[in-house]
Amino acid sequence: MPLQVGSIEVLQRPVEPPETSDPHYDDSQSSTTILPEHYRKGPNAAPFQAATVFEKDVKISLRDGTKIRADIFRPHGVVEPVPALIAWSPYGKSGRVGHFNLSIIPGRVGVPEDRVSGFEKFEAPDPAEWTARGYAIVNADSRGVYDSEGDIRWLGSAEGQDGYDAVEEISKMPWCSGSVGLVGNSWLGMAQWFIAAERPPHLKCIAPLEGASDMYRELWCRGGIPQWPFWEFLAQVMCGRSRQEDVKGMLEKYPLMNEYWEDKRAKISQISVPTYVLASYSTFLHTMGSFRGFEELDHEQKWLRVHATQEWHDLYKSSTNDELQMFFDRYMKGIQNGWEMTPRVRVSLLQFNKEPMVNVNFENWPVPSAKFETLHLAANGLLSKDAPTQAECLSYQSDVESLQMDSDGEELCFEYIFPRKSCILGCARAVLHMSCMDFDDMDVFVQLRKADKEGNMLQNINIPLHDLQMDAAEVENVNPLKYLGPTGALRASHRAIDERLSTTSWPEHDYTFRNPVTRGEVVKLDIGIWQTGIIFDAGERLILKVSGHNMTLAEFPTLRGRLAAKNSGRHSLHLGGSHKSHLVIPLVDLEKILDIKTHRGDK
Repeated sequence: MPLQVGSIEVLQRPVEPPETSDPHYDDSQSSTTILPEHYRKGPNAAPFQAATVFEKDVKISLRDGTKIRADIFRPHGVVEPVPALIAWSPYGKSGRVGHFNLSIIPGRVGVPEDRVSGFEKFEAPDPAEWTARGYAIVNADSRGVYDSEGDIRWLGSAEGQDGYDAVEEISKMPWCSGSVGLVGNSWLGMAQWFIAAERPPHLKCIAPLEGASDMYRELWCRGGIPQWPFWEFLAQVMCGRSRQEDVKGMLEKYPLMNEYWEDKRAKISQISVPTYVLASYSTFLHTMGSFRGFEELDHEQKWLRVHATQEWHDLYKSSTNDELQMFFDRYMKGIQNGWEMTPRVRVSLLQFNKEPMVNVNFENWPVPSAKFETLHLAANGLLSKDAPTQAECLSYQSDVESLQMDSDGEELCFEYIFPRKSCILGCARAVLHMSCMDFDDMDVFVQLRKADKEGNMLQNINIPLHDLQMDAAEVENVNPLKYLGPTGALRASHRAIDERLSTTSWPEHDYTFRNPVTRGEVVKLDIGIWQTGIIFDAGERLILKVSGHNMTLAEFPTLRGRLAAKNSGRHSLHLGGSHKSHLVIPLVDLEKILDIKTHRGDK
């Protein structure tokens, strides 16, 4: 039966069966094995910290009769039932199968091979560690994935309903205490927003450890600009025995906002369970969705931690797992452990050329004490508090080939030198007056960068070098390993503001219609820039870049050069006179932050 979202029938595309596409596939036979304490999958694998029951390919029934598969790891020899943590995604049930593992990134993002057991689902906690913490880990293959029946769903309410069913079925299993939680990075985090919004009765809490929450506006068509290389790569490596949603085909057929795309925005205000939200500035996927998720949760049992590294590196830190256990113990085991005393918002502040400042406490997000300052763009390449009076114009060629290696040309740069130590924390926005003589549309990208006192552009290495076991010069120019700065993007035909979704700190746009630009017409573009937290010393420089191409580093080396320019031609940026192009930045009082850190004894 075809999947329908409202009145819209969802397009499908084929997937490869696991026998032909995954060399690690090991059949679909169900089995139960006792893995003794200290069991290792191989000589370089982490051992199990407690004896564990491993149930392979357990069948779980969904409401329409479809059966999905899960690998379940639970403590052995425990009399009392235990709570269950579900890791939900289309990436394979464990490290035994799937196209993804940490080795896809140079240096394994600083996670050594012997830190994990090889039974961990990609982007999920390791069962070899968590059964010893008193939890069952349920690594589920979502609908259509590998030997799970049906067609693969790409998030949305349909996948949320599947997750609801899985939560309820797991809660009934004889070894389960009836308490179920959700945990994991990336897709595993994105799915949590949709599953929790369905309110399964036995779901006690969730931990979306970096997860986008609006697939159209944040990922597939950010700013109204389709950008497909990463997602096409992902679609091509899906494994299953039927079909998958063809989201690229859907965007080509339905480029404007409709019922299908609205269904891909999680209804976060409907989530009622305690929530541990993790965020970072370094991902090109999840920053906005993680912060939005925290903001839109309509209850007080929510916590936000913004870390300073990369999501996979953070996931396997002992301190992260200890803190997650404290959260899960409180809401899944009912242990009164003082978790509620955890600060509501903890952020990291990057310094690029110094160690980051971590766990700075605030009472909420967006930070209430942030003050917005306006800096005007001038033709001499400066950002100034005073608007230029003379009308001038700068231009760039928009269709330059982009390798996403921090080395592309045709980028306008404007700089501001901080007179005192300062901190940008939150969402900035660039208000630009633009025109194009060649087409009726423009794709405009912006980025904020940090430069040192000599004007040298800086890169932030996300992973501590001692964990990567590399020198700085050896670190690959890929997004998981390096953060350049926050970005924004907007297609000019979608410049109309969506008042329903916009906030005081974020301008959201209306994607229900196109408003073409008359050639040569100057139009105002209000471009939101994703959240960041960066400290600048006195004399260091803030750089605003404006171009016609994406300036984020590619996620993998194989994706470089895959973004073809659209609506190309020469774009003109108008400055001064009646066209006051400007940048608005959120600043917080750094002296207060430093005073807080000093009293807490942090660096």
